[in-house]
Amino acid sequence: MDKFNKLLASGEPMVLGLFRIVTGLLLFQYGVAKILKFPVLPYFASPPPLIMTAGGIELVLGALLIIGLWTRPVAFILSGEMAFAYFMGHMFKTPAAPVFTPLINGGSAAILFCFACLYLACAGGGPLSVDAMMKKK
Repeated sequence: MDKFNKLLASGEPMVLGLFRIVTGLLLFQYGVAKILKFPVLPYFASPPPLIMTAGGIELVLGALLIIGLWTRPVAFILSGEMAFAYFMGHMFKTPAAPVFTPLINGGSAAILFCFACLYLACAGGGPLSVDAMMKKK
């Protein structure tokens, strides 16, 4: 079992970079859908200003996360945005009766993004990032 653990641990830095890139791409696609209206999604057809603001954050910071520039602060801000999105857009969608179960209120992705970005804020961007390249200089 020790050999198996060592084998998997040897790939950890590259998988961290891959995790950052995929997380950034997924957040970026939400920003593109909200701001650029591509693809056309019915629930983003005419978004209110709060959703447009969230889309701008996801578009710009998602792109920064993809390339790994300022990974820790960007991921920290995105983590907070996703927590805010969960509470405002999912849990308290109906203020009279908040729905606490993510499976019912549709907030599973927001929770997952929140903790994925929190992990990236703590772990950094990995070796496949602009941050790592800037440290080498």
